[in-house]
Amino acid sequence: MSYRPYQHIERRKSRRIHVGPVPVGGGAPVSVQTMTNTPTTDVAGTVAQIRRAQAAGADIVRVSCPDQESALALRDIVRAVDVPIVADIHFHYRRAIEAAESGAACLRINPGNIGSNERVKEVIKAARDHGCSMRIGVNAGSLEKHLLEKYGEPNPEALVESALEHAKILEDNDFHEFKISVKASDVFLAVAAYQQLAEVCDHPLHIGITEAGGKRTGTVKSAIGLGNLLWAGIGDTIRVSLSAEPEEEVRVGWEMLKSLGIRHRGVRIISCPSCARQGFNVIETVSELEERLAHIETPITLSIIGCVVNGPGEALMTDLGVTGGGAGRHMVYHAGKTDHTVAAERMIDHIVELVEAKAAELAAPKVAAE
Repeated sequence: MSYRPYQHIERRKSRRIHVGPVPVGGGAPVSVQTMTNTPTTDVAGTVAQIRRAQAAGADIVRVSCPDQESALALRDIVRAVDVPIVADIHFHYRRAIEAAESGAACLRINPGNIGSNERVKEVIKAARDHGCSMRIGVNAGSLEKHLLEKYGEPNPEALVESALEHAKILEDNDFHEFKISVKASDVFLAVAAYQQLAEVCDHPLHIGITEAGGKRTGTVKSAIGLGNLLWAGIGDTIRVSLSAEPEEEVRVGWEMLKSLGIRHRGVRIISCPSCARQGFNVIETVSELEERLAHIETPITLSIIGCVVNGPGEALMTDLGVTGGGAGRHMVYHAGKTDHTVAAERMIDHIVELVEAKAAELAAPKVAAE
């Protein structure tokens, strides 16, 4: 059997909903989300953070609405950004109604936690009137008391039962524009819960490992958990939960999708870990290139290899590449073939120029077609 660069991932079949203009489920591209951490009443600060997240590739951004002032501030925030906003609501049904009226594209809410059926109906009416979808957000750290008494502790069965109980409330009210999440900070618990939920319903799933930790540890935990789910075809939208800035969550989410060949965006750098054979400082070079090429959205592959041992082979599989050479000059590859050499002092600037030119070249047919 011949090798294929990416294994074909057969995605779970789910219904499609919309978060504003972004389709979720039903074969739509897996969307990347994050959440702001500024006070929502700080409209300028929140808008600035949302714009940074969007520049990093966020398809959807969630904003917490813990009080009336925050829910009303959402109106100004929504008007100032281009990305759809999810209002994060806990317990108080009035906040959900106010958020819908303020222009939220989606409400993150558990209908069983907001009171009577009449209150649920009011929220559903507001969602319908203002074109909102919903997310049922189940979390292992806040399971209902009756489920903890039944199961003794948070487990996959408890998370799934909670999700289905909340889903039934919406379905009984003929509301079907919702997705579900069953998050936990424990990777095994979260993955098992999502696997079980995926088997018993066709609702689109928002996947994540909640409270994963800091930038390094949280990235590793999330990559293991979400990588397993995505590889199995489970997940219609993702949020990487890090104790880091929202744009960092977005970048990590995209790297997961790119690594699995699910979506492609920006420059994917293939680089060696470096050793004594390196002809230039690979670590510093890659770090600077990641920063200077962050604005590129066009999918491009770039190999940065310190010596000729693996450089030519890696360059065969990338759009552009550089291999460390001798006498202060390094070999530049284009489409897998040797093209020219570049002086060490000019190398990084030259690579940036080549990548930007390649991005413009690849984007040109699309612009012409439009």
